[in-house]
Amino acid sequence: MISFLVGVIEEKRENLVVIDVNGVGFEVNVSNNTLVSLPFEGESAKIYTYLAVREDGISLFGFSSVEERNLFNKLITVSGVGPKLAITILSGLSLSDLTVAIAKEDTKLLSKIKGLGKKTAERLCLELKDKLDVLTFRNEEASFDTNYDEDAVQMATDTLISLGISKNEAYMLARANAANNATAEEIISKSLRGYKG
Repeated sequence: MISFLVGVIEEKRENLVVIDVNGVGFEVNVSNNTLVSLPFEGESAKIYTYLAVREDGISLFGFSSVEERNLFNKLITVSGVGPKLAITILSGLSLSDLTVAIAKEDTKLLSKIKGLGKKTAERLCLELKDKLDVLTFRNEEASFDTNYDEDAVQMATDTLISLGISKNEAYMLARANAANNATAEEIISKSLRGYKG
């Protein structure tokens, strides 16, 4: 089992990082949250890992924190959720919001994550709601305002996607900027101001 890697970030692209560990390049599948929190290419980093061994190959999954890896390990215990879908789920929301959504059985929010259907979202809640420590993530900075206009978020998400932003990232940006029933225009404007690309 490879517990973590320490090396230089050689390449970063959507949901993938290549890290050079003493001359060996490891290709690591990561969530959007981890991708954003890792340093720039050419800088050193520590990535916590999970090694998935299957008949058709070996894959390495990486996380910027032990908390994210722990949540990943819980997600893959759910029937129908493999490592790739777990990474997609982790890309759809911040750790705190994902944990709270599962604990509160907010299947509406969960099923908006690309690739996560309503039935799998319901199964996530059913199987994990009593196994997650919501308090662990309570102090995490980014948390979504519950007072928001769903239609405005959807319109803003669609617009951000049309501008070339990936679906999950567009939704996260829109939700993060949807406080106090902001209009779609306000959400788009705030999202683009805060977008680092």
